[in-house]
Amino acid sequence: MGLLDKHKILETNATLLLVGSLVVVSIGGIVEIAPLFYLENTIEDVDGVRPYSPLELAGRDIYIREGCYVCHSQMIRPMRDEVERYGHYSLAAESRYDHPFQWGSKRTGPDLARVGGRYSDEWHVQHLINPKSMVEESIMPPYGFLMNNMLTGQYMDDLLRTHRRVGVPYDDEMIASARADFVAQADPDGNHDHGALLDRYPGAVISNFDRQPGVSEMDALVAYLQILGTMVDFSTFTPDPTR
Repeated sequence: MGLLDKHKILETNATLLLVGSLVVVSIGGIVEIAPLFYLENTIEDVDGVRPYSPLELAGRDIYIREGCYVCHSQMIRPMRDEVERYGHYSLAAESRYDHPFQWGSKRTGPDLARVGGRYSDEWHVQHLINPKSMVEESIMPPYGFLMNNMLTGQYMDDLLRTHRRVGVPYDDEMIASARADFVAQADPDGNHDHGALLDRYPGAVISNFDRQPGVSEMDALVAYLQILGTMVDFSTFTPDPTR
């Protein structure tokens, strides 16, 4: 009996095919899952990755609320065409404090994993107000109304506590300073302790993003966009070969 004849027995016997499939899948699953029980952490620690500042976190919530992830992914795959267009491939550590992550499943617009610092605050604001004014072929809807939706940051401490419960390492000082940091990041000329803010959130962009008084949803969203992909210094990053 040849090899094909033996395989025909498996193909023509539904019960035998089901059992064989379960055995193969089980072996594959064990090979993939078993090593995870011996690892303390499956995410490589990378210098520079930190929790979002209160203003960035508020902007991220607005990003999710408006469904931006539906058209913009935040995950650069390690393929030449993606790396050349968007930058260094995404690291798992860069999403470790994202609840939920924003990897996305399609790209109607470009990937935003490394959009931080690529454009000015003014560009982002104008793009959100009138996308076609900055990218003629854009089909993105306008978000000018974000300029008129003002935020007080009243419950930022509660938001940080909530994220701490799911593993984000916000300490007591960060939570106690949440509202002050929220206001300070969008008010570079005000009487705030910006040094303490930067100690807690290194690299945070301090700016009056929308150029108007108070803190708007536009401020928060642009603050979030401006931090994306900027936490890791890839000129010094060396992957851990054990992971």
